[in-house]
Amino acid sequence: MQDDQETRDKRKASAARLSVISNSILVLLKLVIGIAIGSVSVISEATHSGVDLLAALIAWFAVRISGKPADRDHPFGHGKIENISGTVEALLIFLAACGIIFEAAKKLANPQPLEEPGLGVAVMLVSAVANIMVSRKLFTVGTETDSVALQADAWHLRTDVYTSAGVMVGLGIIWFGGILFPKADLKLVDPLVAIGVALLIIKTAFKLTVESTRGLMDVSLPPEEEEKIRKCISVFAPTVRGVHRLRTRKSGSYRFVEFHARVDASMSISESHRITDMISLSIKECLPNTVVTIHIEPCNCTLATDESCGCQLSEDELKAIRAKSEDNME
Repeated sequence: MQDDQETRDKRKASAARLSVISNSILVLLKLVIGIAIGSVSVISEATHSGVDLLAALIAWFAVRISGKPADRDHPFGHGKIENISGTVEALLIFLAACGIIFEAAKKLANPQPLEEPGLGVAVMLVSAVANIMVSRKLFTVGTETDSVALQADAWHLRTDVYTSAGVMVGLGIIWFGGILFPKADLKLVDPLVAIGVALLIIKTAFKLTVESTRGLMDVSLPPEEEEKIRKCISVFAPTVRGVHRLRTRKSGSYRFVEFHARVDASMSISESHRITDMISLSIKECLPNTVVTIHIEPCNCTLATDESCGCQLSEDELKAIRAKSEDNME
């Protein structure tokens, strides 16, 4: 189990490191080309990639910290650092989008013709292909290891793919339009594309903020995961006669599950402990990285003539339990 966790942590760190290297190269490439040809949309993409680089560094830091085991100061582990990372990344994306809109507005007020827009098309194509490959890797590792930070970083890069494609189309219009229609005034296309890029970035930032803050607010696990938990418990009926006060939450890639289980009042402590271990193992097999806490409560169905005992057994099961009790009394 420990080896599996160490393997997951190494995969997460490796994927985050790949994102850092990729974004570093793209930031430099876009910035040089953007300044050289005087394109605000390419420079805006360089800014976007710069934010992605910062986000990748935060994600790298987060996955390294989140993999640390629980300690005295952090008894529930360090998983929430990934949720914090995702929230910070979303805020950074939003700020970058505002900066892009500001620069594009200035360019709209004073539009300038571009030099060598073909270079811009080329660098955007390289950026889109690179980010497709890296984001696909991050999505795969992030999903398999249930890493909020890596999935947030993957969404950043996936957004960069769309925005790079948009800038590439805009520069392509300027490039080919200038060749086919030399007298056409296409100077406004570049800043307008930049604004469109910024709006897409803001949409992504909002989505990331919602997703990452769910863990910080201790929101319950998705309904389908809670249903899996209930099915794992139901396998142990009629030994487990009822379940209530089910509470779930998530911290980074770790899930926390708590509930009260009703068992026969005459069950020994050792037997009830064995049952809880079996239930915990079943839930963990279904949902990896889950910490399960079970509180055992006595349930004496033989004293109940209705549903007041709170058990969730069928009527036939209740009748069998009561009949057995009556035979023992005789």
